[in-house]
Amino acid sequence: MGMFVNPDNSAFQVALNSEIYVDKSGLIQYTNKVLNTLQGYICNSRPRRFGKSVTANMLTAYYSRGCNSEAMFADLEISKSTDFKKHLNQYDVIHLDIQWCMEPAGGSEQVVPYISERTIAELKEYYPDALPVETKSLPEALSQINALTGKKFIIIIDEWDVLIRDEASNAKAQEDYINFLRGMFKGTEPTKYIQLAYLTGILPIKKEKTQSALNNFDEFTMLSPSRLAPYIGFTEEEVKSLAEEYDQDFEEVKRWYDGYLLRDHQVYNPRAVVSVMLRGEYKSYWSETASYDTVVPLINMNYDGLKTAIIEMLSGSEVKVNTATFKNDTINIKSKDDVLTYMIHLGYLGYNQKLKTAFVPNEEIRQELTTAVESKPWNELLKFQQDSENLLDSTLDMDGVAVAVQIEKIHNEYASSIQYNNENSLSSVLAIAYLSAMQYYFKPIRELPTGRGFADFVFIPKPEYKSDYPALIVELKWNQNVRTAVQQIKDKKYPSSILSYSGDILLVGINYDKSTKEHQCLIERYEKD
Repeated sequence: MGMFVNPDNSAFQVALNSEIYVDKSGLIQYTNKVLNTLQGYICNSRPRRFGKSVTANMLTAYYSRGCNSEAMFADLEISKSTDFKKHLNQYDVIHLDIQWCMEPAGGSEQVVPYISERTIAELKEYYPDALPVETKSLPEALSQINALTGKKFIIIIDEWDVLIRDEASNAKAQEDYINFLRGMFKGTEPTKYIQLAYLTGILPIKKEKTQSALNNFDEFTMLSPSRLAPYIGFTEEEVKSLAEEYDQDFEEVKRWYDGYLLRDHQVYNPRAVVSVMLRGEYKSYWSETASYDTVVPLINMNYDGLKTAIIEMLSGSEVKVNTATFKNDTINIKSKDDVLTYMIHLGYLGYNQKLKTAFVPNEEIRQELTTAVESKPWNELLKFQQDSENLLDSTLDMDGVAVAVQIEKIHNEYASSIQYNNENSLSSVLAIAYLSAMQYYFKPIRELPTGRGFADFVFIPKPEYKSDYPALIVELKWNQNVRTAVQQIKDKKYPSSILSYSGDILLVGINYDKSTKEHQCLIERYEKD
């Protein structure tokens, strides 16, 4: 049992000791399946606060022959698997935390020598006859042990990308690290001594030099989580169960912390969910473990359409994003799409894989992004916020003429890149226009249009503003009339959140006439039965 080689299970025991632990051991069924195969090279990237280290510690506790973990896993999902005991504590495991290694190594350029020296020293305790004194290369040491004993290793690297992210300008540190990774994992020789390789970090594999070192890895990311989607964050079923156990309003938890759409799963941020269950306070917990300083320079980059896209997403809309151009590093950011893709990997945006759109996932992140935007104010945003507030005031005053004028102004002055051609375009402008409402309302519930009919926005006030602000149901029309819009609101079946809403409700009909290029608005107070 060593620090890097065959660690014990104490790190994972800390997670199990916690008041809230959500069982993610089902992931081990997948890793068991791919042991000693070409699919046994896994890079699982996800944002901070999404349990990367807990997962790495779990895999170490299960596979490491430096401990006995049968009792630890006895009540977890993996224990039901037919091959549970077959692989339990049967392997030589090397577990590295690159972030932790930075300090004892004495800096980024010493990380590779430090890891190699310490790991080889520990390996010599297990295999004293296999390693010559002069062995300095860790890949060579693993190859020598395999040649003499036939033993294979499980390599687990936590924060594998920290040198790629934080030392992007240090060419020597990056080159040494990439060469180290290439020696560990690339080519015929590593297939002889690798039983399983599991890398976890924030960024996917870099699409340049690192790609050549790790292009044999299967990637599971926030863009494409594949089969590992249920193990990246908490699923909706898991959060429902916790909300019931801790007597929390599930719908409130959902508004604040839901939003990461991974494959077919709604995924929640684990740290935030645990915090709200234990503290009972609905607020942003993001800043307690991650700083918005990372995204401030990103959202202030001078790329066409970037600021409009940020405003639109803050208002509750989704925007198209081309994720293919991002090089998975912080140096080669060259477009709006690169910025948005990086923010998806950081967890500041969600991603709809089917529609290829980015969005602000929940109220917690909306607050963090709003703070980031306001920390270095955009000149154009200051005036826009005032115009947006005027629009909200006119809506609450039921002044349809003023609302129509404000929407026209916002479209012409702030969203000129959005050209009207259908009701989708109209809904995009409306999302931007009502940005100021986000201070008082939750992210609007949207029913996307089908054909030329409608695009709904439903604004529900936050609990603290419920007595002062009505719910808003906005119906959009294209080349029709506002009375038809309002009547359709009355005739349609409202969302369940509106049916149960006890405060006032305003019905807002908005139409855009393509021939006159004018907006019309009609606002009525909804009379409940």
